Amino acid sequence: MEITDVRIRKIDSEGKMKAVVSVTFDNEFVVHDIKVIESQNGLFIAMPSRKAPDGEFRDIAHPINAETRSKIQTAILDKYESISTGSIETEESN
Repeated sequence: MEITDVRIRKIDSEGKMKAVVSVTFDNEFVVHDIKVIESQNGLFIAMPSRKAPDGEFRDIAHPINAETRSKIQTAILDKYESISTGSIETEESN
């Protein structure tokens, strides 16, 4: 599976969430609402989730192994960093 597009919408507030991302795979499947979060240990991604009746948040879509998660996170954070340094403008999701 190949990541064919990453679209970033930066969040201009002072909170920990820095961007909302859409990732397209093989020009055929898209996952919206992936979040870029800033923590004490640096940036990481949070997959789209929904609050369950028990109050816990559960991922709606997520990678099932560490290699795929790393691939997705690297693609997103590389694009986010390039936008943050001003070398690429932000894109609106479709």
